[in-house]
Amino acid sequence: MRYRAVFLDRDGTMAEDIHYCRRVEDFHILPIVPEAVRALNENGFKVVVITNQSGIARGYFTEDVLARIHLKLQSELAQKGAKVDAIYYCPHHPDDGCECRKPEPGMFLRATADLLIDLVSSYMVGDTQGDIDAGKAAGCKTVLISTDPTAGHSISNPPDHVAENLGQAVKWIMADACQKGLGLAGAERLYEKP
Repeated sequence: MRYRAVFLDRDGTMAEDIHYCRRVEDFHILPIVPEAVRALNENGFKVVVITNQSGIARGYFTEDVLARIHLKLQSELAQKGAKVDAIYYCPHHPDDGCECRKPEPGMFLRATADLLIDLVSSYMVGDTQGDIDAGKAAGCKTVLISTDPTAGHSISNPPDHVAENLGQAVKWIMADACQKGLGLAGAERLYEKP
């Protein structure tokens, strides 16, 4: 059996986009995120974080610091009854030519093998062109997080949908999955805005 998943970018999608966030105390989840993740959990989606973290290669922070930031993420989600199934990160510099750094699909392929994910019935949500390109390269549907509703039209590889925040992205994912006859419910509980 293979599972559907929602892959989530971290910074700018789940959490405040702090440039090379290097301290646990500077990491803050966005308001709607726990409810959105919980709705995905309750409807049978694997929730997988996919994040580029070149700050490690640049010497800005260590993998130990990153692990503590991710523990904070998981703890704050758990306090609201939500969870991520896995977190994958690329520690490499953009010039390293690795296969895991978005927009390459390497992290998606690792998650697919580890968690038995069906990429064709899965989604990628992120706030950059690289997120959208990576999701499409992996074979997922894509959602761009942007407050500009025309943003999807101005990028070279347009997403399937544009949403203002993760809550709205999850509403669209639920509606899209329902059109495929997957019988999902619960998106109506999400707030329209954070």
